[in-house]
Amino acid sequence: MTDEKELGRALKEEKDMIVVEGDLVHKVIKIKMIGKAAWPICIGGITIAITVTITNASTAGAATPIAVPSALVGASGAVATLGVPTTIAAIGIAVAGGGVAVLNKLRRYRMEKISDTKIILHKK
Repeated sequence: MTDEKELGRALKEEKDMIVVEGDLVHKVIKIKMIGKAAWPICIGGITIAITVTITNASTAGAATPIAVPSALVGASGAVATLGVPTTIAAIGIAVAGGGVAVLNKLRRYRMEKISDTKIILHKK
């Protein structure tokens, strides 16, 4: 997997093993490393951002120019914890996987780091 859509679909399908490569590796590591205390803040903000994203999609793109900034404002807690690129990736993973539940699934996978650009996620 090298993009958020592929990863979101793989998590939704609950694949036993998922290989993540490229720039997505660093974002997945950040998502998995969020502490239990900060996770509810992140997931809450991402939920708001997903709502903004889905609402934008339902307008057939009419609100596209403001979609990303609006989504990031809604996800300010996640942005503060994860940073903008990782928050955008988390939103993409969640949208592709059908909701924030896939991010919780991601956090339950065991991570095996192969290199700086490759990890393997194993279903527990």
